Amino acid sequence: MASFLLVTIISLLLGPLQCSAGDLNTPHRQDYFYVGGSYVETSPGTTIKVGQMYVEHLSPLGPVRKYPIVIIPGNGMTVTNFFNTPDGRLGWADYLLGQGYELFLVDQPGRGRSPWHQGIDGPQSTFSTQTIEQRFTAAQRFNLWPQAHLHTQWPGNGSMNDPTFDNFYTSIVPAISSAVESSKKVQDAGVLLLEKIARPSILITHSQSGQFGWPLADARPSLVKAIVAIEPIGPPFTNAVFPPNVPARPFGLTEIPMTFSPSITTASDLDVVLVSSDAFSQCFQQRSPARKLVNLAKIPVLVVTSESSYHAVYDECSVRFLREAGVEVDFVELGKVGIKGNGHMMFMEKNNLDIMNRVIGPWLTKVGK
Repeated sequence: MASFLLVTIISLLLGPLQCSAGDLNTPHRQDYFYVGGSYVETSPGTTIKVGQMYVEHLSPLGPVRKYPIVIIPGNGMTVTNFFNTPDGRLGWADYLLGQGYELFLVDQPGRGRSPWHQGIDGPQSTFSTQTIEQRFTAAQRFNLWPQAHLHTQWPGNGSMNDPTFDNFYTSIVPAISSAVESSKKVQDAGVLLLEKIARPSILITHSQSGQFGWPLADARPSLVKAIVAIEPIGPPFTNAVFPPNVPARPFGLTEIPMTFSPSITTASDLDVVLVSSDAFSQCFQQRSPARKLVNLAKIPVLVVTSESSYHAVYDECSVRFLREAGVEVDFVELGKVGIKGNGHMMFMEKNNLDIMNRVIGPWLTKVGK
């Protein structure tokens, strides 16, 4: 409260503050709340609440744009990963505040400040330091996929005992292991969040949380203005790059049902064919004519893929699935627009604000008109 009052007094003394990408700690109001959850009796006479989702609400002190933004972090992460980078620079949340966006950032149910109950939510898993290095922070040293050697934008050397790596890895938290369970919980709580906001919102998802944005928009299309999917989990119908490449996401890009037209009863009603394959990935699509994701048809989508991430192997296949299902998708491959060297954690990397300024920010302005 004291810090908030100090910011308010300073703003009154100095007059209106001009928010820009260079302003750290953009003046804002902050509060938090929980949505969702239900009471469960764990034993006779003992009741707890499970499934609730933590929401951090940030609103600029200056003019606020029409459409708020809901940010859903990816696997193993909480909202803190969007506040600033591990080496102390401005994060995407602060940037968006500076551009006048009201933000709602969530910790997925069963993670971070959203309680986890093992006997009800199921087991959790977490990333090892080795996995983080190989896939996210030092991919160029391991070359596990063809584009990995292009990675140059992570601040620091990307290894244990490097200060930036240590700051990042310290923020990683355990997450519910079951993608189906996570999907159901985020959809249940996410729908309530959209209804509480009560006006169309823009969803920003990343990686694992990509599979949550589609069902949320499907469930409440009138409350989703647009979706920004940062390297959303894929490709359709199967895992890729990291063995075993087993079937996954039976509804295409989700573990839980979506609304198709013509309608389906089960995932097996989707007629799926293999259209391409290589050593790292298989691309499955619906057989033509593809069933349409009718509730997403009027929601613009931006998919952003970095130059060096393992998503560069297959995000094009995910975009094709969406487009053939009738979804309006703008697909930006950063390397092809001159933004070089990024990996899967682009929002923490050295040029994170360049991505916002040149790609995501202008797109948000366009769809927000």
